[in-house]
Amino acid sequence: MALSQGPAGPGGSTTVLVVEDEPAIAQAIVHRLSAEGWQVHAVGDGLLAVDTAARLHPDVVLLDVMLPGIDGLEVCRRIQAERPVPVLMLTARDDETDMLVGLGVGADDYMTKPFSMRELVARTKALLRRQQRASQAAELSTVHQPEPPLVVGDVTVDRAQRRVLRGADEVHLTPTEFDLLVALATRPRTVLSRERLLAEVWDWVDASGTRTVDSHIKALRRKLGPDLVRTVHGVGYAFEPAEPTTPAEHAAPAGT
Repeated sequence: MALSQGPAGPGGSTTVLVVEDEPAIAQAIVHRLSAEGWQVHAVGDGLLAVDTAARLHPDVVLLDVMLPGIDGLEVCRRIQAERPVPVLMLTARDDETDMLVGLGVGADDYMTKPFSMRELVARTKALLRRQQRASQAAELSTVHQPEPPLVVGDVTVDRAQRRVLRGADEVHLTPTEFDLLVALATRPRTVLSRERLLAEVWDWVDASGTRTVDSHIKALRRKLGPDLVRTVHGVGYAFEPAEPTTPAEHAAPAGT
């Protein structure tokens, strides 16, 4: 199965790749996204998805998890290895383990079937806006003096190079994990609600996406350690860096 719909010619149009093996769902998504003026291409198996992404260089990928050939997780891994691109995973299973695995291979967000087309469009637009902001920031950093690294406790966040160190060890984060860490680390020990993080990091203001925040926090903890992000139940999260030790704390006790 392969479908294409949208305005003809390059013209600077946004290109969306839809990877979905159920023809009725794929056709509905293509029809709705094309109404936004986007060039939308749909394929129905994993290997074809990898080849199509390499050929089209889409601006965003909507990717079903369960696919013939190779599954959506492996598709995401291969696409991200070739060229980083925002990925919205579509899954029929409301299983947090599956979601964490998807985020771990480079997905930026996920939606559980069945979903509304309105929400699908809104989340796709949010991913595109984030990608545009990141590109603009990268361009500005080549012209202006880059922001100095953010050092909070034993965590160093280099916003210009998008690198993270804990102590002397580099920690590899996905683009979304990095943006979430920056949002938290720039305001250490300040409780940020899930809704605020969703708006700042995902540019998505509907509370239905707060589980996305929770899953990304768990992914951050797995990579950075469980002690850095504190859960404030019913509210949100706070970045809690370790207090720096002072020479006095390491001094030997006075003799008697």
